[in-house]
Amino acid sequence: QVQLVESGGGLVQAGGSLRLSCTASGRTFRRYAMAWFRQAPGKERDFVAAISWSVGSTYYADSVKGRFTISRDNAKNTVYLQMSSLKPEDTAVYYCAADPRLRNGRSASMYDYWGQGTQVTVSS
Repeated sequence: QVQLVESGGGLVQAGGSLRLSCTASGRTFRRYAMAWFRQAPGKERDFVAAISWSVGSTYYADSVKGRFTISRDNAKNTVYLQMSSLKPEDTAVYYCAADPRLRNGRSASMYDYWGQGTQVTVSS
């Protein structure tokens, strides 16, 4: 079992930046593939980015590629999402997720553990 807690959300103007953090507790953090998803009101939970447990590979949704960067610090049990050039359409609740089977998938169903989410609002 692993517990995930996100932080760093807030209100930002279009073109601005935010950094989200997700801190894990419980079982060995470094042996989980980690990802960020987001969900806007009335929409499905969408894949944003993922990072392999070995910190060798990262994956991004086309909509955020070149603007967002996912990283992790296994010593701190934390994964980050650096978001730049934010757009109003990035407004959503952002969720951190963990997959003990190390698949780096883009489907929410592939992740066993979830945080409570953090709100990101981008004003135009």
